[in-house]
Amino acid sequence: MPLSAVGKLSIVTSSDLGALGSKEGLPVTYNWVLPSVAPLLLPWLVILGLLALKPNRCAAAWLIWLPLGCVIAFTLAPPDILPSGTNFFLDVIAALAVGLAAVWLLSNYLRRQHRFVTFLCILPALAGFSALAFVSQQSGSFAIEETLQGGIVLAAGVLISSVALSLDGLICRGRYRAVRLYGWLLLLLAVLWLGIATPLFVLQFGASGGMIGWTVFFVVVLAAAVVHFVTLLPFFILSSASPFYRERLKGLLHVKPETQPLIAPLPEASLSTCTR
Repeated sequence: MPLSAVGKLSIVTSSDLGALGSKEGLPVTYNWVLPSVAPLLLPWLVILGLLALKPNRCAAAWLIWLPLGCVIAFTLAPPDILPSGTNFFLDVIAALAVGLAAVWLLSNYLRRQHRFVTFLCILPALAGFSALAFVSQQSGSFAIEETLQGGIVLAAGVLISSVALSLDGLICRGRYRAVRLYGWLLLLLAVLWLGIATPLFVLQFGASGGMIGWTVFFVVVLAAAVVHFVTLLPFFILSSASPFYRERLKGLLHVKPETQPLIAPLPEASLSTCTR
């Protein structure tokens, strides 16, 4: 239930009446409302707090609401389009978006001289803010199993995001090219999701998965990679369009700055005058 203070609780009474009737009664649906919307507002208050930091005290920093709003709008899609029991994916996407926004705003503090140290700074920052957003969305949820599954998927998404950012920067370290950056990002996400999910699938199903089982597995992994890419893409587009965030992304990815010529070329007219 991303960004929603209203939920549904279905109650079914059960009693063994023998031959007198059915063991279970008709389900009763109860619409409940959180006693307070404060937990749902917590991620937004955190983002506002990060915008108050000294490096973010400019109008350009507030553009972070654009990609964050796009991803949140995506998670507000009708839950009916998702299979039963998988609505927690929307919470995961929304939480990951909040974590990414925090990383973009904290990039000046997370960037270090060495690429691996930068990765070690990005990982806990992304994990902490994403977990905070995810827990705040679960404050009124009674589906413990879905919450646990969502936490596991979110942990995998945070790890994959951090590794993909570092590897993408390593591959494109020579020069910043947006199209190349996007292409490698999608490929890295697919490979990383495949690398994490394959051992789990083998341990659970082994050789009994069969051809159909493996086909479904690859489709699910590809879908996860695409959704993950769509979640990251608005933040990369912002970095491509905004000089403010472009320099920040270059710092996180350790992309080498473009070298300027030491001596500017002389105009043609000056050259002709000097050669006479």
